[in-house]
Amino acid sequence: MSASALHELEGLIGAGQVLRGDACARYETDERGLFHGRALAVLRPGSVAEVAALVRCCVSHGIGIVPHGGNTGYCGGATADASGTQAVVSLERLNRVLTVDADAHTMSVQAGVTLAAAQQAASEHGRLLPLAMGSQGSCQIGGNLSTNAGGLAVLKYGTMRDLTLGLEVVLPDGRVLDRLSSLRKDNTGYDLKQLFIGAEGTLGVVTAASLKLFPRPTARETVVLAVPDAHRALALLHRAKAGTGAVSAFEVMNRLSVDCVVKNIANVRDPLPGAPMIVLIEFEAAHAQGLRDAVEETLAAAIEAGEAQTALIAENASQARDFWAVRELISAGHKPEGAQVNHDVSVPVSKTPDFLARANAAMEARVPGVRIVAFGHMGDGNFHYTAMQPQGADPAAFPGAALTQTVYEIATALDGSISAEHGIGVARRADLTRFKDAESLALMRTLKRALDPHRVFNPRALID
Repeated sequence: MSASALHELEGLIGAGQVLRGDACARYETDERGLFHGRALAVLRPGSVAEVAALVRCCVSHGIGIVPHGGNTGYCGGATADASGTQAVVSLERLNRVLTVDADAHTMSVQAGVTLAAAQQAASEHGRLLPLAMGSQGSCQIGGNLSTNAGGLAVLKYGTMRDLTLGLEVVLPDGRVLDRLSSLRKDNTGYDLKQLFIGAEGTLGVVTAASLKLFPRPTARETVVLAVPDAHRALALLHRAKAGTGAVSAFEVMNRLSVDCVVKNIANVRDPLPGAPMIVLIEFEAAHAQGLRDAVEETLAAAIEAGEAQTALIAENASQARDFWAVRELISAGHKPEGAQVNHDVSVPVSKTPDFLARANAAMEARVPGVRIVAFGHMGDGNFHYTAMQPQGADPAAFPGAALTQTVYEIATALDGSISAEHGIGVARRADLTRFKDAESLALMRTLKRALDPHRVFNPRALID
């Protein structure tokens, strides 16, 4: 069956676009090397019509389909299983910017366009695509949509759910849902695009999207502050938002997260040595007039109130990049530190200090001497929380799985989520079943059965 199916697929999309054997290797392992699979083939369609044709072919032969973007995910959602019976569908050839409408503040792009390329196309028309993240040079719009990517500016602009106006999707029966609309208002029934954003390729293959654009800020101020603790960081967040109305990012880094970067990454300087916690704030505005004064007044008031101990304002773009480099390199910085478990959780913003206090205490009680790296988007309640083995301890004895369950229990008890922006994929599928409410899970399964009754689309990701 596989041989005949592959021959048919070659006829549909071209023999050179059906990769087999060693040519599949770079599509069979995730970026971090944690998930490995064996694909029947890697399919590289060059048009929406080819995507639809290969979907119909795969469904008729019972071949699972794993959509694949830039391969920057953390949870294995774009990796085939080890059976050799699933086809990886790479969208990398669907890489055209279709339209940019500066007047309407919209753009339409194919799913294989990298985030950086989409940002550049918007910028060339004097507009801003605000989604931003460390992987933007390689992650693709289709993957951003499928995982509901958030990035660094969620506080001001929202996630991909907020930035998307319309989608083009190939459904599991090969039909094309052509809703590539740029309308801001459309009250004609269900908002169908939202079914596919965050669905991780389990309900269809996203082939194109219409996205919101914004005026490009002409004024930006980047600030780092030494903050005593998370409670005062939260107070600082409220003050910064109220005092300026211009906060686009509010990032928090605990002491160890910065120490690991300085220790393990060359040519990175600690902007505030010894600070118990560092907060990085980015302010942006359409006009420069008054922004610097508002920022300076806000920082002075924060220091006087004890919310911050000291503050540094970047004096040029180079210094701003240096501040951001510390934040963006944290994941790489703590990776060499031995056995560890990483979490991407969210809680209501008001409960972020409680989460850190409870989680830190629980980790220490379970593993005395445990080292905690905690950083992330405090402005939207999202923490990347890592528990690492004590210095010099046996990595094999580190109870990572048990610690993860404790972190998830604490986040859930605080009305939070076990996944804020990285998705579920394969890594968290069992945890989703445990921590997601039964009614939501039942409805998700109903949708999956209705749209993909043969369980062809990304069958081992997200939902059972």
